[in-house]
Amino acid sequence: MAEKETVLVTGGAGMIGSRLIEMALPTYRCVSLDNYFIGRKENHIDGAEYVEGHTKDIENLLGHENPKIIFHLGEYSRVEQSFNDLPLVWESNVLGTHCVFEYWRRLNSAERALPDKCKIVYAGSSTKFADGGMGRDGSPYAWMKATNTELVRNYGNWFNLPYAVTYFYNAYGPRESTDPKYGTVIGIFKTLYKEGKPITVRAPGTQKRNFTHVDDLARGLLMVGEKGQGDDYGLGAPEGYSILEIAKMFTNNIEMLPERPGNRMDSIVDTSKAEKEFGWKPEMTVKEYIESIKKNQKAGK
Repeated sequence: MAEKETVLVTGGAGMIGSRLIEMALPTYRCVSLDNYFIGRKENHIDGAEYVEGHTKDIENLLGHENPKIIFHLGEYSRVEQSFNDLPLVWESNVLGTHCVFEYWRRLNSAERALPDKCKIVYAGSSTKFADGGMGRDGSPYAWMKATNTELVRNYGNWFNLPYAVTYFYNAYGPRESTDPKYGTVIGIFKTLYKEGKPITVRAPGTQKRNFTHVDDLARGLLMVGEKGQGDDYGLGAPEGYSILEIAKMFTNNIEMLPERPGNRMDSIVDTSKAEKEFGWKPEMTVKEYIESIKKNQKAGK
């Protein structure tokens, strides 16, 4: 029996990374690199292999591996909070990502002589397209993520390397972080709802998002990893909801908070490339997910 090909997932202990590993495991040997800033060891999936460490040390930690695909998900991922975490965002999303790109380049160098080139799938951010394209400069996080989508494309062109760039739209679902500072919108709202506290919404509340279930994102990522090439693989739900609308799906017990910098108003979802090439479409809705949370809460689960 032939050995399984290896895929490497940075951020493999996070919500999206762990679900991606679950979906990939029947076909691939899966290796995760995670520093557990957001990821959690309770998200480990049986059968996967886990290495603890920062992406800036990827060569030292995983220089012996020969992955077929690198899914680079392991970056800092909070928009408004990034104003307060500049050194942390830079270390993760500039230094760490540059080291991942260099690792990818060296894997494909003549001295490694791999039978097939290693492909990287970079998880870009939909903030790049927000507010008519102005959102890309709206926060340290957004600017660094948008710049990385251009850098990975240039690496691909400069060194003749296979790559693909995806864009996520507001992930939610099982294993989402509920941390007040670094959690997802749905994760934070879910916790406040379960604790009977007011759901806090940043003014003006009309800022729209396209909330996309983690299963749909992971499924799309795997399709892009296996079949995609190039930029512009948007992965998002078609329905847009304001933050206030999402809060009201939980409860009318809502508290408005002052607006923060970087709080983009809108984004445009374009999933046409993934739909055309792979037939990818989201199968889950955020309304159904929130209703299931409320139902379980009433049932005492």
